[in-house]
Amino acid sequence: MRILDRYILKSIIYIFFSCIFVFLFLYIVIDLLSNLDEVLKHQATLALLVRYYVSYLPIMFVQVAPFACLLSTVYTFGKLNHNNEIIAMRSSGLSIFAIARNALIFGFLISLAVFWVNDRFVPVSLIENQKIKIQIEEGSLKTKPKKNEAITNLTLYGLRNRLFFISKFSPATKTMEGITILEQDEKQNLTKKIISTRGIYQDGLWKFFQSITYKFDHNGQVIDEPIYLEEEIMSIPETPENLASLRQKPDQMSIRQLQDYIWILSKSGATTVIRNLKVDLYQRFFSPFTSIIIILLGIPFSLLMRKRATGMSAIGVSIIVGFLYYVLDAVCLAIGKSGLIVPALAASLSHIIILSSSLYLIARLP
Repeated sequence: MRILDRYILKSIIYIFFSCIFVFLFLYIVIDLLSNLDEVLKHQATLALLVRYYVSYLPIMFVQVAPFACLLSTVYTFGKLNHNNEIIAMRSSGLSIFAIARNALIFGFLISLAVFWVNDRFVPVSLIENQKIKIQIEEGSLKTKPKKNEAITNLTLYGLRNRLFFISKFSPATKTMEGITILEQDEKQNLTKKIISTRGIYQDGLWKFFQSITYKFDHNGQVIDEPIYLEEEIMSIPETPENLASLRQKPDQMSIRQLQDYIWILSKSGATTVIRNLKVDLYQRFFSPFTSIIIILLGIPFSLLMRKRATGMSAIGVSIIVGFLYYVLDAVCLAIGKSGLIVPALAASLSHIIILSSSLYLIARLP
């Protein structure tokens, strides 16, 4: 590696990790102070607080890494521009991409790290963080979350175009209470409604008690008399394990789990929900590469800054550029979830626009 490359890379790495440390520290301090009354009220122990904030580290890293990359790039190249070092490099025959090569490689490596952390650690961290938050609210470490505690107000899409509403589900006893099942056709028209007071899973089958079944025509009108049965064996492919896993929120799933969930929902005909989840899925693939794309965007802005402006101006430019980027990304995702563009394009459109704009601005540099 050339001395010049090491000089630039050293500055970017130092600023990047300094930003990560400062952001994490400020978040913990601000969050702790803003919730200090709740912490003292519930008498949360130090060990519990440490676990809570440690569980939040992967989430914060994924969120702040792109901004840290942008700030380190804008500051480093702004300082090089301020000291006329960019002019000297260009005079020696180096292009902008040759000067920024190691910065881009660093951004790519950070993008891969963000992708890995976001898929492997963030879903687990979100679940753990929520459990610890409940423990803090309950008052102490003594109240540990139970692995098989009952789940209330469970709503999920199942196979065979079924939508489940369950008042109470207990994984430990494999029982459901207050059950309502809506069956739909491929056009999401209601065809059958099943209401039952209780269901239990035995020998690989669901047995419902005191069930009433209603059938509907294509206009949504009840046809025939409702069928009442004291006991009924239901042909439901979902097992208690399936029900427990499907209750997870999409942001608490890994990419593989989210893909499986979308596949299950594809059998239910819930087109709007599936479309939204596909946007979220594709975003999991594209959002980690924000780091390298935002570095490309920061380079022309840093070189266009006034030579006397470096420190605070770099922060200001980074905030403005980062804000515009995330607004654009939010708009593209919203358009995708509304169905105006396909999910894959919605998740990548902001990246395409920013990448094109960055290359155009770099090409226009003197």
